[in-house]
Amino acid sequence: MSKPISKTLIIGLGLIGGSLAKALKINRHCGQIIGYDRDFEESKAGYNAGVIDLAIENLVDAVSTADLIVLAVPVKAMEKVLMDIAPFIAEDTLITDVGSTKGNVVAAAKRVFGDVPTGFVPGHPIAGSEKSGVAAADHTLFENHKVILTPLAESSSDSVNVFTRMWESTGAEVLVMNVDKHDEVLAATSHLPHMLAFSLVDTLAQEQDNNTDIFRYAAGGFRDFTRIAGSDPTMWHDICLANKQALLSQLDRYTAGLANLRAAIECGDSESMLGTFTRAKAAREHFSRILSGTAYSQHMSNQQVTFRAQPGGSVSGKIRVPGDKSISHRSIMLGSLADGVTEVTGFLEGEDSLATLQAFRDMGVVIEGPDAGNVTIYGVGVNGLQAPPGPLYVGNSGTSMRLLSGLLAAQAFDTELSGDESLTKRPMGRVADPLRLMGAEIETAENGRPPLKIKGGQSLKGIHYDMPMASAQVKSCLLLAGLYAEGDTSVTEPAPTRDHTERMLTGFGYPVEQNGSTAKVTPGGQLHATRIDVPADISSATFFMVAAAICPDSDLTIEHVGINPTRIGIINILRLMGANLELLNEREVGGEPVADIRIRYAPLKGIHIPEDQVPLAIDEFPAIFIAAISAEGTTVVSGAEELRVKESDRIQAMVDGLKILGADIEGTEDGAVIQGGTLTGGTVESHDDHRIAMAFAVASLRSTGTITINECANVATSFPGFVELAQSAGIKVEKEKG
Repeated sequence: MSKPISKTLIIGLGLIGGSLAKALKINRHCGQIIGYDRDFEESKAGYNAGVIDLAIENLVDAVSTADLIVLAVPVKAMEKVLMDIAPFIAEDTLITDVGSTKGNVVAAAKRVFGDVPTGFVPGHPIAGSEKSGVAAADHTLFENHKVILTPLAESSSDSVNVFTRMWESTGAEVLVMNVDKHDEVLAATSHLPHMLAFSLVDTLAQEQDNNTDIFRYAAGGFRDFTRIAGSDPTMWHDICLANKQALLSQLDRYTAGLANLRAAIECGDSESMLGTFTRAKAAREHFSRILSGTAYSQHMSNQQVTFRAQPGGSVSGKIRVPGDKSISHRSIMLGSLADGVTEVTGFLEGEDSLATLQAFRDMGVVIEGPDAGNVTIYGVGVNGLQAPPGPLYVGNSGTSMRLLSGLLAAQAFDTELSGDESLTKRPMGRVADPLRLMGAEIETAENGRPPLKIKGGQSLKGIHYDMPMASAQVKSCLLLAGLYAEGDTSVTEPAPTRDHTERMLTGFGYPVEQNGSTAKVTPGGQLHATRIDVPADISSATFFMVAAAICPDSDLTIEHVGINPTRIGIINILRLMGANLELLNEREVGGEPVADIRIRYAPLKGIHIPEDQVPLAIDEFPAIFIAAISAEGTTVVSGAEELRVKESDRIQAMVDGLKILGADIEGTEDGAVIQGGTLTGGTVESHDDHRIAMAFAVASLRSTGTITINECANVATSFPGFVELAQSAGIKVEKEKG
């Protein structure tokens, strides 16, 4: 453990150093705050303004007694300051800096110290202002901003922990990154934009005839973009030299992209221009989601979402739930691989589907939308995908990861698939293992978990694969890989699973041979663009079907629901339990059967759910558990071990939650035994599983008290707007953000 911090020395009392000193002093964190600036008048001003506890002139004395030192000096001055203080630093003193480049700081430290001290942890607060000097010190400067620590191999974990707590005490979010990655990222996101702003203003200012008018009539966009050209020129000169190679690399990429855009404008190449503008708009929205923590980002905020569901209510009216998630995923994938322009309506604008959409944008596909469920995909052909700029992050979407692994196994470029904390717990060996049999090179984390690192340039061989489990994702993964393999690829499933991939491939003009439980593809074909109307998702409709089935006086119609024969297990199970359920206006849309589902309250009875229906309703079981609790008698679920490896262990999550609410239920290895009865109120955990959260919201219709459901943020992955639609239908549920 590091020793307690009784004295902290801030060297350099500019905006960053002064603001940090003031925040630490106000928060009484890190002991006495001592300030040193080469201009002693600044130090005295800092003391008089209450920024520091003590202003000093003799740096040597302060260094020798300090427990923690922060170097808040310009990057150009860093090595000189280190040389001055190195002989006087105690062995256990902790040292950090605030520079916006890290490679030069580390190199300077190695030249000065030889063996870098274990207490040295470089750092960089991503915060600033156009103001400067200690007079501008603001103790709130770092609140809700990021600070990047770049520990070295020599840095001790205790030191990293101390600096993490120090910055967190100022209200900052602390991230850890390696030095090279930091400089590369900052070159792209901070240093390059500053260079562009400086260069643009300088270029326009040299206009001989109309430079005054240019600035006089500049619109808000110009002013916003060029505001950063008002920053300190000397500081940016030093940063350019300190981060030279990373910045030059980003400048080269930018100038190449600008040259391509210029050529497109000159030639009137509308598709290239539209591609640039569409990708840029989509990327900007993607980054905005990352910054706000509302999307499939690797740095999701820690904001908690809680559902609070009151007892009572009845369900009635006509509603339409969001588009089918499985079909939405596949529409993006196959539309991207098709020749021509594919138009999609009814696309699900949930986080999972958007993750797939973003992945294909990252691989060079121009995709417009989504706009009110409408998406336009400019296909690149089966062999037209490009290497993404970095790992493909798919958030919570197991479908995205498993299906993409099949497509990516045959590409010429390397890729990495990563996901959120929930997804990293899910088994991916079930797709990696058969893909390896086809010749793919795939690395997984321990126990076959994500991330998946896929080696490009492999020649795949077609295989026949007997699936050990019923999984549409595994089947689809292998069929998609089979598009690129040498020889036929066929998959036999032990029980029927959803066949959206087979149907959609056929709809795109790529034949799939069906022979009983076996599906086969032959390589060498092409996909041709088409129109896709995504029906409403039966998995999302399930929560309202169960709500109407269990709640007296309910009469609800859910419109335009997909009733694919491989997905209607929920309809069959509810009918076996005695539900009053009708299919109205049955029709076929884009190769998928759809209908309006009308369901009215009728007393349910417990049943032993037929095991052949389990794969046809695998995602619907959290809601089925609620129907079983509301039924008379005993319901037995078996053959559903797949539920234990979904977004959560859904069997255990439902058993634990229902017991809290007073239910008589016992879990088994592959299901549960559920006695019908009454539910009380209580607080249950969804374990970040969207379907668990929605199921317990529906349970409130038959409870005697309020049900509080924790960790509900992931409901947005499959059902954006769930709470609002549930309220309109009569369920008394509210969403609270923490």
